[in-house]
Formats: sequence, structure tokens, C-alpha cells
Amino acid sequence: MSKQSKGAQTERDLALPNGGPIAPFVGQTDEAWIAVIQKMDETYAELVAQQVALERKNAELEEAQIFIAGLMSSMTDVLIACDLAGRIEQVNLAAERAFQRPLSDLSRLALRDLLAADSPTSFDDIRAIIDRRERISDRELTFSTPAGALPVSVNGAVRFDARGRPVGIVLVGRPIGELRKAYSDLASAHDRLKQAQQQLIHSEKMASLGRLVAGVAHELNNPISFVYGNAHTLQRYSDRLTAYLAAVHAGRPAPALAELRAELKIDKTLADIGGTLDGMLEGAERVRDIVADLRRFSSEQRPSADAFDIAPLARSALDWVVKGQSPEIEARIDIPDGLAAIGHSGQIHQVMMNLVQNALDAMEGQPRRRLDITGRAADGHIVLSLRDTGSGIAADMASRIFDPFFTTKPVGKGTGLGLSISYRIVQEHGGTLEAGNHPEGGAVMTLTLPAAQGG
Repeated sequence: MSKQSKGAQTERDLALPNGGPIAPFVGQTDEAWIAVIQKMDETYAELVAQQVALERKNAELEEAQIFIAGLMSSMTDVLIACDLAGRIEQVNLAAERAFQRPLSDLSRLALRDLLAADSPTSFDDIRAIIDRRERISDRELTFSTPAGALPVSVNGAVRFDARGRPVGIVLVGRPIGELRKAYSDLASAHDRLKQAQQQLIHSEKMASLGRLVAGVAHELNNPISFVYGNAHTLQRYSDRLTAYLAAVHAGRPAPALAELRAELKIDKTLADIGGTLDGMLEGAERVRDIVADLRRFSSEQRPSADAFDIAPLARSALDWVVKGQSPEIEARIDIPDGLAAIGHSGQIHQVMMNLVQNALDAMEGQPRRRLDITGRAADGHIVLSLRDTGSGIAADMASRIFDPFFTTKPVGKGTGLGLSISYRIVQEHGGTLEAGNHPEGGAVMTLTLPAAQGG
């Protein structure tokens, strides 16, 4: 058959029933196939994207599973997950080691099967806690293991499903032996810390005692030297009077007595003996006052507060510290007499000595060393201000200056307890202690105390 006859036959086979032309139908068929192919391409692309996303999620899930498995295997605490009936569903490696069984064996058991008969907390107790919607916190359980009883301290909670329904219990237990060792180590560390604190406090007390002794020694030196010198003078006067009275009792003639009286300077001795005794009495009274100040300084806190004059107390604290260490310092006190505060004078004396000592340390190496102490009454309180000419208080230290053991002094020169102790004492008296800088330079410590009635 010729090509022409074949084409005619094909055209007759593909002719439409109504005898219409075939060309439009062929064009529509091609467009339909093209649309189908495009849809197939889009669907395939979506399938590929979904496959990539699924593989990525599977990789993330695998990484999460590996991470969780690593966490569970590295845990030293025993982890047990069970359903609400107590049937074990999952355990970690530490639990398998403790019970010497794999998960496949443990999963056939219930939690109550693992508990010893004398366990302080039973499974019924755990269920009762869960029913009360409470967390299981520090409950002691005793597990029965091939190695013997294993007491553990357990914490746990309810496990929920994706819809928020309770489906099980998760328990994490740490062997009490490890906890006891940890508590023992913590107690030992705490004891060592307390010993170190006591040593630091003792060092601060010894440093304060050294400053106190230096100041008291300087204060006692003057009146004792005065008494000692007058005692020698009085001894000479006594020798003269004894020799003159011996001559009188011997019955020597009047001319000889007159000559001896002039030679021994009896008249001058009699005139000076009163002043000498007054000087000795004044020196002894000064020693008595210093001893009284020491007694007030060292006495314990009394249940009831007393009224005391703040001016002599401030002068005494200044003398004891400054004269014993830096007699060349320029000091000025402007506190009116009769300015009375309420509290424990010995403890406030200690506070004043600490503040003065802190001011002296702050002015070390400064070209001008001046300390001004002023006092006034304001709104039922006594306000004392101590201003030094040091470098002042740095901004980053202002909030920590009263913290225990905080100090800017070099090692060996301070423990950082002086201001902390002073702050606590002032608080116990119902007052305040504040630190700041003066506009013209230097630091200012402001001490506020309750004023005595009429003070």
C-alpha cells in the first residue's frame, strides 16, 4: 500500500463520527497531556520536598534519640519510667547496673517488685502522692538488688502524653550513700569556712586590740608620768620634812633650826606640797577615767539602752587612735557638749574607733591629712560626720564598702571586717551608717543614732 493510501486510511480511522475535522481534537489532546505532565511534575517535586523534609526530621529525631540516650547512659542516678499501674517501661544504664538486669528483663516487672519489703516509701505511697497532684520530693526508697538493699533518695513527677493526660510516673533516685558523702564533704567545707572566718575575725580583733593598746598606752603615759614625777618630788619633800622634824625632836636651838629650815627649804616645800598632791590626784583621776572608758568599751551589750554624751566619747576614740599612731595628723572636733545619744556607749566607742582608723588608713600617703568630726541634733537623732582628706570612695566600691571581708587594703593590712562590724552595731542601735564623698574631696562617713530624751 502506498504512503498516500495509508494516510487516507488513517485519516478515515481517526475521523469523527459526525464527519467533522480531526485537527482541533488533536490539539486539545496535546494540551491535556501537557497539563497532566505538569501536574505530575509538581506532584513529584512536592514528593521530593516532603521526602527531603522527612529525611531531615528523621535525622533530627535520630540525633535527639542519640542525645537522650547519651544523657541517660551518662546519668549516675537511677532513672525508672513506669505507667500509672507501676509497670516498668524504661530505665537507664545506671538502673540496669544497679539491678544487674537488662531492660528486657526489667520491663516484665512492676515497680513494687523492685522495692524491698522494709522500704520506707511503698508504691502505694507514691500513687497517693501522685493522686494528690503533688511532686515526689526527697522520698526515701529501698530497692532490692542482687548486691543487697540499695537505699535511694527519690524525686519524681507524673508523665503526660501529647493530649495532656497522665500516663505514667518518672522517678530519679540517688543512692543515699553518695548523698551522705556529699553532705559530709559540704559540712567539712562549711566547718573550714567557719574556721577561716573565725581566724579572720580574730585577726581583726587583734589588730583592733593593737590599735587600742597603742592609744591607751599613749593616754596612760601622760597621767602616769605626771603621778610618777610628783611622787619623786613628794619623796624629796618627805626627806626634807623628816630631817627637819628630827632636828626639832632632838631639841636643837632655835638659830640652828632656822638655819636648817632655810637650808632644807622647808617653807617652799610646805607651799608646794599641796600642789604636788593635787597634781598626783589629777593624774590618778585621769587614769581612773581611762580605765572607766576601757570598761565601757569592753563590756557586753546590755538589755536596756543608756543615755551617754557623744562628745567625750568621740574625743576619747580620736585620742586613742590618732595619738597612738599618727600624732602629726590635723584633727578637729566640733560637737556641742550635752549631745546625748541612747544606746551602748562601749559599742559606739568601738564604732568611732573603727571609723577614725578607717579615715587614717584612707589618708595614708596624702600630702594633707586632716580629719573633721562634727555632730548635731536633727529630728530626734544625733548625726555625726567624719570627713577625711583621702582619695574618696570609688563609684564601683560604694555599694560594697560595708560587706564583710571587703577591703581595698593590701594583703596583711586589713580583713575588711571593721566597717562591717560597725554597720551591724549601728543597725542594732536603730541607727544608720552611710558612706559618701565630700564635694571638695575625701570621704564622709555619716553616723546617725537615736537621741536621748532631751539630748
